[in-house]
Amino acid sequence: MAEIFITDLLIIGAGPAGYTAAIYGARANLSPIILTGLQPGGQLIITNEIENFPGFSNAIQGPWLMEQMAQQAKNVGAKIINDTVTECHLQTKTKGLFTVLTDMGNTYKARSIIIATGAQARWLGLKAEEELQGYGISACATCDGFFYRGKQVAVIGGGNTAVEEALYLTHHASHVYLIHRRNSLRAEKIQQDRLMKNPKISIIWDSVVEDILAESDPPSVTGLTLKNVITGQSSTLPIDGIFIAIGHKPNTQLFQNQIDLDEEGYIKTTSGTTKTSIPGVFAAGDVQDKTYRQAITAAGSGCMAALEAERFLSSLEK
Repeated sequence: MAEIFITDLLIIGAGPAGYTAAIYGARANLSPIILTGLQPGGQLIITNEIENFPGFSNAIQGPWLMEQMAQQAKNVGAKIINDTVTECHLQTKTKGLFTVLTDMGNTYKARSIIIATGAQARWLGLKAEEELQGYGISACATCDGFFYRGKQVAVIGGGNTAVEEALYLTHHASHVYLIHRRNSLRAEKIQQDRLMKNPKISIIWDSVVEDILAESDPPSVTGLTLKNVITGQSSTLPIDGIFIAIGHKPNTQLFQNQIDLDEEGYIKTTSGTTKTSIPGVFAAGDVQDKTYRQAITAAGSGCMAALEAERFLSSLEK
């Protein structure tokens, strides 16, 4: 049976940003409700090992970390509901409340909202990508580059993200191949210059990935099959890891034409804050951060969003 929920703080999304916002919101007595969406835990739910989240001397599992955050949020009073938002009415209020509708037919009315729906990496569309994520395929060099010390890796892409990933990986890998479908890069000129001057980086131009070569026991990447788009010839490149860097897509489809987004679809926030173009609506994590995209920065912005929501609600009572 459909229900109506009323809360001071509704959090849409249940990754590091959403769970942290819930923890701080609950401690501020805002009785937060989290709507988890289709993938509770966000991108960390498909991250096998995390070695850079503060407080842990050994590698931890992404799903485990998300379980701990969820449990902590529950322990301090947050309500976590496995439901998916289908409509979000941000530009109109009824009696000071935003209205959100969900897949289960429920209605949520909230005095403030934190959007923490995250972003998803764009993939090549190969079957092996899904099977080998965490076993040789990644979309985050700063997250996983450490695991490829002394190994050969490939970066797929030609924009700023791809060049930055390639340069970062030279701190760990023995050699980095940048594979791009065109004969020129889209990245900023200064970044291109750094790339060209780095002896640990080779560029393979005019080429696309046809297939990913791997072993099954244990699962691991062994190489790539590349196709030259000019000659049509195929070749094999032996490598130990692949980093897909063809961009990210923020999960903001629900909020289009309601809230200010940038040209790439990320939610715009006032500099140094999580405030959006709508008073009482805040955005945290990768849905508004296209620069860092780390679990720890997402968690930090979730904390900021909850504190700003509490201040916003307090200002209404004066």
